[in-house]
Amino acid sequence: MNPKEILERYLLAGLTRNPAAQAALFTDDGVYEAPLLPPGGPLPARLEGHEQLREGFAAYQRATGSGTMRPDPHRSGYVLHTTADPDVFILELDTVLTDGTVLTDGTDTRSVSLVQIFRLRDGKIARLRDYFAL
Repeated sequence: MNPKEILERYLLAGLTRNPAAQAALFTDDGVYEAPLLPPGGPLPARLEGHEQLREGFAAYQRATGSGTMRPDPHRSGYVLHTTADPDVFILELDTVLTDGTVLTDGTDTRSVSLVQIFRLRDGKIARLRDYFAL
């Protein structure tokens, strides 16, 4: 798979809240890191291997799924940056979350922005560094 295909499958798995599909996109020894997460916080900052990836992605979805807000793909967007290394690409993602109800600030959305660096091996994600703040 090329970077765009991998990215689209990864985003779809996250959008449909399918941690097994997300984990399956990684190599057997694949690593997910979120360096900005605080140590000892509610979510793990490092996951390694399919089992930890699947469990960690499920935990993240549980932690962020307590409300009814869901990603709005029509108002969200991303930019995919390729690099000189064909196995490395960078994602800038702006996700708009909504449930259609008006929030206390008068809007019906919440935005989450992040940057992810993907390193591939044999068409799968070998390492993903996810820079976001909760």
